[in-house]
Amino acid sequence: MNPRELLNLAYLRAFRLVAQTGSATRAAAALFRAQSAVTRSLQELEAAVGETLLERRPSGMLPTPAGRAVLQRCERIFAELEELGQWCAARQSRRRTSTGGALPAFLLNTRRLQLFSALARHRHMPSATQTLGLSQPAVSSAIRIMETGAGMQLFHRSPRGLLLTSEGETFVLHVRRALNELRHIPDDLAALRGTIQGDVTVGSLPLGRTLILPGAIARVAAQYPGVRIVTDESAYETLVAGLRAGDIDFVLGALRPNDASSGLANERLMSEDMVVIARRDHPLAQMRGLSLKELSSAQWVLPRSHAPAHGMFEAQFKRWKLKPPMPTVETADLAVIRGLLTHTDMLAAVSAQQLHYECESGQIVVLDIAMQNTRRDIGLTLRAGGTPSPAARVLIDAIRLTVDQVNHPARVNTIGD
Repeated sequence: MNPRELLNLAYLRAFRLVAQTGSATRAAAALFRAQSAVTRSLQELEAAVGETLLERRPSGMLPTPAGRAVLQRCERIFAELEELGQWCAARQSRRRTSTGGALPAFLLNTRRLQLFSALARHRHMPSATQTLGLSQPAVSSAIRIMETGAGMQLFHRSPRGLLLTSEGETFVLHVRRALNELRHIPDDLAALRGTIQGDVTVGSLPLGRTLILPGAIARVAAQYPGVRIVTDESAYETLVAGLRAGDIDFVLGALRPNDASSGLANERLMSEDMVVIARRDHPLAQMRGLSLKELSSAQWVLPRSHAPAHGMFEAQFKRWKLKPPMPTVETADLAVIRGLLTHTDMLAAVSAQQLHYECESGQIVVLDIAMQNTRRDIGLTLRAGGTPSPAARVLIDAIRLTVDQVNHPARVNTIGD
């Protein structure tokens, strides 16, 4: 099977029911299909994954180790699709049901769901058709089938392209979650055979970019050449949206308060205080015991206004009844911060770790001023109850080891320790 090609959802549904009932006959009855059709689905699925997923025992058909790995993903895939089917039924005022056989057929076409997700992402039919190699009439037909099955309009047609309706936004969230679970199955099976492979997308926030993430990526690249890592440096809100949809595997950086209702889970790895930094020959660089009042007239490079670090910075001045300075530049881009500090008299309020190498080389210095109550926790944000892919798990393990080495530089760790 091509690892980029997603499995047939209808085959997986048949497999799941056989595994649950222990019998192809009972699964066929639940699906209102012939037993031969269910058996053929299982054969096609096993051929696609290159593994035996079920074995016959006196007690019935039981999953093999590979079958159990696939079944674990199936539970999450079909939980998303069944919840989506129930949501559609409720919107149409139809009777709700949670049985496996009630999953609407229009949600079992993998290619159609991929198309819907691509349209939602590109908002442009020609781009989506090119991505999936389909004709425009085929795309239009697929949209009609999806909207008829859902019983609602999922897209607005406008001169700007295809825009999701509010119902479409909810619909695509479940679709993306299901498809992202589906894409992990080949990598789960490869891990059972002792091979770690696959793509990992990391939401990379500023506090994790300089030391932690590069160190962890280097570890993984050295030990697992089959793992491909993509970093996404978008704003926190954008990263969390991608995390909820499963497009992003986890987020690394400063942690936000952990709200149990958010569907996210935080893992704290370390903490850092905010410092004020400047170029080494800045007029304030050699001064000791600086006060905030002496810095209030400086030009500042600060985090964006909505970032928690910005609020912490302003709180320093408010605590002493001083008006917080207006930032000259608001950015989280370390290259921009580095360039401004080295070529101007601007100051920046950041975590020292963010410009570790510049401080280590003496190019940039930390000014002698105390910043109170600015400690921030740095760690991982994941979907609560999620099961990371094998590739994501080895990168997460590498991040933990890298943090341990940052906190304890004398230690030398490897991923396998």
